[in-house]
Amino acid sequence: MLQGMGRTQQDLLSALLYQSGGMSIDELAHHLAVTRTAIRQHLAALERDGLVARGETRPTGRRPEQLYQLTAQGRELFPRQYQLLANLLIGEVAELIGEEGLVKLMRSLGQKLAASIDTDELDEARIAEHMNQAGYEAQVFFRSGGQAEIVAHNCVFHHLAKAHPQVCELDLALIGALGHGDVEHLECMLRGGQVCRFRIV
Repeated sequence: MLQGMGRTQQDLLSALLYQSGGMSIDELAHHLAVTRTAIRQHLAALERDGLVARGETRPTGRRPEQLYQLTAQGRELFPRQYQLLANLLIGEVAELIGEEGLVKLMRSLGQKLAASIDTDELDEARIAEHMNQAGYEAQVFFRSGGQAEIVAHNCVFHHLAKAHPQVCELDLALIGALGHGDVEHLECMLRGGQVCRFRIV
């Protein structure tokens, strides 16, 4: 997010957001009241991070000016209201199909998501790898009896699940479909747990 950046880089990205056609080094230096050298250094760092890219060149009558633009990744640093929209949609769906219907829908979505990942039976380590690609920050732990458990340190749907606990069924269906088994939800952050723990049975 923008908050993790220095003030000049935040201002530079904001300036590019307002100028979708791009801005030159001279324009950025004038707009931000910093030196051209400083702008070059910041642009190099932002290009390296994939937040800014070189766009078109603009004729000036002398040497053409290189314009810099925000990338799609750079635009994603600015606030989005996906969560608000998702919450509204789930609320509307729940009213239309009821809580039981919402549970079935979440399970179906989890199974479809699993099918898009892999149709073979996966062990806990492979499942955790796929979960991590979605941001779950998952690990596999083994109990003294040798039973494997998947521990997720991040609930990727936490705010949605707080309003609609049925959303957790998506996680259970995803893990169960990937592991070709039923899933026990041993610990849940929504129910006061420190993590979410799952065991395939």
